[in-house]
This record gives sequence, structure tokens and C-alpha cells, in this order.
Amino acid sequence: MNHGAARKSKPAAASATGWDPRWARVVARDRGADGEFYYSVASTGVYCRPSCPSRLANPKNVRFHASAAEAEAAGFRPCRRCKPNQPSASARNAEMIARSCRLIERSPGSPRLAELARAAGLSAHHFHRLFKSVTGVTPKAYATAHRAAEVRRELRQRATVTEAIYGAGFNANSRFYEQSARRLGMTPTDYRRGGADAVIRFAVGQCSLGSILVAMSDRGVCAILMGDDPEALLRDLQHRFSKARLIGGDAGFEAVIARVVGFVETPGIGLDLPLDIRGTAFQQRVWRALQDIPAGGTATYAHIADKIGAPRAVRAVAGACAANPLAVAIPCHRVVRSDGAASGYRWGIERKRNLIDRERATPDAGPRLPR
Repeated sequence: MNHGAARKSKPAAASATGWDPRWARVVARDRGADGEFYYSVASTGVYCRPSCPSRLANPKNVRFHASAAEAEAAGFRPCRRCKPNQPSASARNAEMIARSCRLIERSPGSPRLAELARAAGLSAHHFHRLFKSVTGVTPKAYATAHRAAEVRRELRQRATVTEAIYGAGFNANSRFYEQSARRLGMTPTDYRRGGADAVIRFAVGQCSLGSILVAMSDRGVCAILMGDDPEALLRDLQHRFSKARLIGGDAGFEAVIARVVGFVETPGIGLDLPLDIRGTAFQQRVWRALQDIPAGGTATYAHIADKIGAPRAVRAVAGACAANPLAVAIPCHRVVRSDGAASGYRWGIERKRNLIDRERATPDAGPRLPR
């Protein structure tokens, strides 16, 4: 036997493992890597998840596997600490929170936090934190959003508004009417008629980034859309407010679009106009966080997710940015990838880069936010 070759093989194996990008994730105990791969340790005969909290193995004894079945086929047994052959903690948490969501949806009213926590077998504080981490919203906000969706469905099916409100689980008209505008974006009666009486004034103008459409309800600016084709922008507006009365802006409204165009061209002047922001509870939390990013600054999707208390909701944050109907007023262009690259802008990557560049060139531009 060539003992010299055997002695050299172990350092070679350790070096190969150390250069493997999966090893860095094991060292970091990255929960995000759980399920993507597994690793076995020859000296103990066990295999683990990347996030296993056990003492770090010597890399020379480590092998990587694509699945738990592959590791077991190689003769390794599951670690008793991280239990890699069972659903991960994140998967178990997601399943438990999904059951809680169904419980909220089936309840005739909004269940109390203590009731939901007891059903999940957790303390109220732990359950509240976990629910928000998994869904991106609090149990109360989830219940409110679900009830609002139920009201919309009932309003389309019931003979009267009162029947719809009670059918959605509200035990008093007053409780619903207190927040009806925020829930529906208009009164219940107007919503039931498909927003037929809502009046949306709009105008299309030109700026250095192309065509820009500005629309305004009686509550404030409800849409700022950008693109190359004015007709496409108008079709987008008609789709968003299909039953509303769309009225071309008069001479007075031209001043509104001029202020928006001025803000696009010179971000430092600010945009002092009321906004009519309509979206889900989660979308509105994201949009408020975007408005806190100063002109000239940027933040990553992960940073925004952390800021709203939902660090695992990075994809949902990206979805909320894509659903933003108020270009520049809600500055989703200031959100970038983790490597700093501009991507995922519904009005075009070049417009996004242009907006960021001109904001950074503005003397009053604020500092960059941490990524």
C-alpha cells in the first residue's frame, strides 16, 4: 500500500471540501440551504442538514449529498440533533402557520391572539412573532385582509350592503363602515356597483423618460404610470379602474401632471401631493418602507423585508414592488438586488437606472441605505 499517497489524499479531500461553496453554507449554518443538499461525516457515520448546530466537522471527513436518501444509501444514518430525514423547522413552522391561517378564515369573527397561540401550542408572544415572520403580516392584519376579501365577495353576491357586511362576519355595520374606505378604496355601495360612480381624472404628458400618465381620485393621486406608448398607459388605467368614470384632466389638472413631471426631472424638489394608496396590508407596509428610502439612496429587497419585520418574505417584497401603481411617488426604483444591480422594474430597467442616477446627482440626495 502506498502510505504516502494515502496521507496526501486526506489533505486533498479537506482542500476540495473547503473550496466547495456548500461548505461555506455549512460553516454559516445557513437555514436557507436546508433541503438543497446534505452532508455526511465519515468519522461519526451520520449525515446532517447544512444548519445543524452540532460542532463543526473536520472538512476532510465531509461529503456532500443531493438528498437524504442518497446519504442513507451511502451508509450514513440521520443525525439525532438536526433530524435531516424529517421536515425542517421552517417547513414545520410554515405548516403550523398555514393551519392558523385556515383557522382565522373559518372563524365567524376575528379569533383572539391567545386562542390562535393556544391552538398552535405556543406562547402568544412566540406565535405572534412566528406568524409575522412566515406571512409578513400580523395575525390581526391577516384577519382584516381576509375579512375585506370576504366583504368584496359578498358585495357582489348579496342583495343589500347590510347583508354583505353581516355575511362577511361583521356583527355591526358601524365596525365595518369605520374602515370601509381603507378596506375597499371607496364606499361599500360604490364598490358593489363596481366603482361605477367613482371619478378618476387623468392626463398623459411627456418627460425625459417617455410618456407618463397621472390619475387622481377625490382622495389623491392613485396612479402614476410610465412607458413608451400613451395608449398602453391608458389601457392599464382602464384595467385598474374598469367601472370608474375616467375623465380627461382639464387645464387645472395639467398643473398636477406638471408637478409630477417636475419631480421626475428634479427629485430634490419633492412631491407635495396627496396619495390615494390602495393595496393589501402587506403591500402597504412595503410601500411605506420604500417611502423611507431617501432620494439618492438604495436598499435591497432583503433589507426592506428585514425593515418590515418579515426577513423571509423577500420574494413577497419583490412582488409588492412590482404591484406598485405609483411610480416615483412610491420609489420602488430605489430597491436593488443584493449585488447592487438594478432589476425587476415594471417600467423598464433603463428607467430604473436613470432615476437612481439622477437622484444621486441631486445635491440634496440622501445617503445610501445599508444593504
